[in-house]
Amino acid sequence: MDTMQTHELDAAAVAHLRQWEGRGEEMVDDIGAAPLCGLAATLDCDGPSPARGDAAAPLGHWLYFLPQARQSQMGPDGHPRRGGFLPPVPLPRRMWAGGRLHWESDNPLRVGDEVVRRSRVDSVAHKHGRSGEMVFVRVRHEVHNSHGLCLTEEQDIVYRAAAQAGEPSAVSTPARTGAPWQRQITPDPVLLFRYSALTFNGHRIHYDRAYATGEEGYPGLVVQGPLIATLLVDLARRQAPGRFVRRFEFRAVRPTFDLHPFCLNGEPAADGRSAKLWASDHEGGLTMQASVELA
Repeated sequence: MDTMQTHELDAAAVAHLRQWEGRGEEMVDDIGAAPLCGLAATLDCDGPSPARGDAAAPLGHWLYFLPQARQSQMGPDGHPRRGGFLPPVPLPRRMWAGGRLHWESDNPLRVGDEVVRRSRVDSVAHKHGRSGEMVFVRVRHEVHNSHGLCLTEEQDIVYRAAAQAGEPSAVSTPARTGAPWQRQITPDPVLLFRYSALTFNGHRIHYDRAYATGEEGYPGLVVQGPLIATLLVDLARRQAPGRFVRRFEFRAVRPTFDLHPFCLNGEPAADGRSAKLWASDHEGGLTMQASVELA
């Protein structure tokens, strides 16, 4: 947990954070084959390894444009210290709460592309919920290759207050059952570590059990939200091979931990052009809901 004060944010502090609205950032990267090969192996995919000229897997762009803070700039939680492009929100718990993505079907990202990502902080909002105060930061990304726009993405990042002793767990919403598409995932520490390595994510809640349980108050290691989202898209691709993923939207409902297997679920629309997707825990509780549009 960051060594930061976590008192309630007053109006002046919120106004300071809102000064980040409209700030931009530009990053350049190359779509190399190695990260995509690593992702395919981590997802346990069949088929040939991605090669130069192949379209990158949906959400594969999350393996690029990675923050590379120096070791001396890392915080106690394994994240880079606050500040820079994103606002320095003084709340210790942070998570990727959801997002919306649109891919250009006539210009997919391909292995070998030189790409640029242009990012902007769209909004900073301060709210109070059942678990205390929260700050929501919405970020918009546009990824371009030499032919133009490849994809557009909005990310919702939420910052929360630290867990308090005796704080009740988030209320579980029962997930739908009997989905025609299903796949069970065992989120062992090796899977979590491999995905963290692919995304250069040092956040200790995903691999350091003593930190996750002792400092942040979780019952076990936290399964990465982007990993669950990627697995849901992969479920749709397994069930509809050869189809192009045009849109994807997801929202994290509650954390998933490495203590039990969880289930990926999908229900295609009658016309086969879209599907509802969701993840559920070992008790049947909804942990992530999503939708995908196929072309």
